[in-house]
Amino acid sequence: MSPPELPDDPKWVRANTLFSTSDGRADFALIGVPAHESSISQSNAHLTPAAIRLALARYSTFSTSATMDLIGNTFVDLGDVENPDGIKGFARVKAAAHGLLDAHKLVVVLGGDNSITYSVASALWSDLSNIGLITFDAHHDVRDGQSNGSPIWQLIQTGLPGKNIVQIGIADFANSAQYSARAKDNGITVISRAELRMRSIADVVKSALDIAGADGREIYVDLDVDVCDRSVVPACPAAMPGGISADELRQATFLLACDKRVRAIDITEIDANLDSPDQRTVRLAALLVLEAATGLASR
Repeated sequence: MSPPELPDDPKWVRANTLFSTSDGRADFALIGVPAHESSISQSNAHLTPAAIRLALARYSTFSTSATMDLIGNTFVDLGDVENPDGIKGFARVKAAAHGLLDAHKLVVVLGGDNSITYSVASALWSDLSNIGLITFDAHHDVRDGQSNGSPIWQLIQTGLPGKNIVQIGIADFANSAQYSARAKDNGITVISRAELRMRSIADVVKSALDIAGADGREIYVDLDVDVCDRSVVPACPAAMPGGISADELRQATFLLACDKRVRAIDITEIDANLDSPDQRTVRLAALLVLEAATGLASR
């Protein structure tokens, strides 16, 4: 994918210029984990981290609503983990994640399919028993096996207590009765799409942070972009009509990143090869990166 041809204006700084490629300390770290081989449906999600980086060039560094210019904060792009699928790929993810939480206040991970939620979270924390997890997803992801449909179940089996997990946006007709029961039986807090129609995103995020981050627990956030309405995320193969809006996901990302307990956020389940000609899905993902950066800078 070629970089967009965009005008050059020294008074309109582009967001992609924020990122250093050195591996030194920075408040905000970006890393790609382009996993795709375990997807239940065939996926080219490995193309997505590069597409998101290109899309960052379309945006400025200034948040009007926050009255904040991100220039002056510290950002680093650590590149992509090479071949992150399978047992050997998991070892490479673990090696890449080593020490990231010590060097950075917030780590944002560009997927890749949703399998990375397991590989990255279990690599960032050797002990999962005292962390929290918040997912924005139409699906529970508690399937048997090892795939993009199983990362939450794998984390639970590795020691993450279900009571520390909040799942937001779970959709009707996107999960089986058996796997829904598994989520309930393991104590996961589920805030369904139907409930979101009656509550504000700000209220839902506050509740999720209170549960996942109880007693000061550090929190991992999984943004499975197929939680959004299919019309705004055509590059998400499993997105459904009736999902949340792009704006709601942007707002949630900002609010989550404002909380110092949130240490890592992944952005998953986008197949850049399926995007619309206007690249609306990867452009949304780039904005999620910037919302996370603005939330961090607002702490």
